Amino acid sequence: MKITGDFRARVLAREWVVGTFINLGSPITAEMAGDCGYDWLLLDHEHGPGGEDTLLHQLQAVGGTHAVPIVRIAANETPRFKRALDMGAHGVMAPWVSTAAEARAAVSAMRYPPLGVRGIAKIQRSAGFGGGFEEYYLNAHNWLLTVTQIETPEAVANCEEIAAVDGVDVLFVGPTDLSYNMGIRDQLDHPRFIAALEKVSAAAKKHGKAAGILVHNPSLVAKCRDLGYTFVALGSDGGSVRAGLLASLATLRGK
Repeated sequence: MKITGDFRARVLAREWVVGTFINLGSPITAEMAGDCGYDWLLLDHEHGPGGEDTLLHQLQAVGGTHAVPIVRIAANETPRFKRALDMGAHGVMAPWVSTAAEARAAVSAMRYPPLGVRGIAKIQRSAGFGGGFEEYYLNAHNWLLTVTQIETPEAVANCEEIAAVDGVDVLFVGPTDLSYNMGIRDQLDHPRFIAALEKVSAAAKKHGKAAGILVHNPSLVAKCRDLGYTFVALGSDGGSVRAGLLASLATLRGK
């Protein structure tokens, strides 16, 4: 799948684009999810068991589908962006971005000089192994999606400044981390949590960015959409596999 700016344009236009998390490190489940018709897939290399060896195979598997692969790296560190992008990620999700300075660091890691600090290597998968490097170099800052995770009360307090950073495309709420850090573990209907969601969504809209979130309960999808979230993921490959296995076991046990 060739990298272009079409998907980023759709995201910034606040179109409803849907995804799921791929956290098993498996190219098979990544390809399976892509074939199902999701707009984007989040290849989770923060909490998932996969490493750089599995990431390449996942990206190759998703490349044969219409889904856009976004990679969540383990930390907001420049070398991690470079590795994921060179392998062909169409975007990167940076975890635990709580300040505008941290958001600017993420954007800088996404972009080649003079716009950023991404290291240059011409013979890489994302640039057609060198054949398309010039076009990629000139356009990558407009093609690649930068997703910053909002996971702390500090991030919510600073969401206006984070959204204002040029190059930040999505403010993505990590509901589990955020609710735990707010002292209201998994209480996603708590008034303080809803207020946080509203604040992040309003900041994103004000600055022409998208608001995103991962939800585990299907009943929350409509609520998040009503709150202005348009870059939304439901569940994960791991969760789906476990739910299917439990359902099969219950049938076999006669429950």
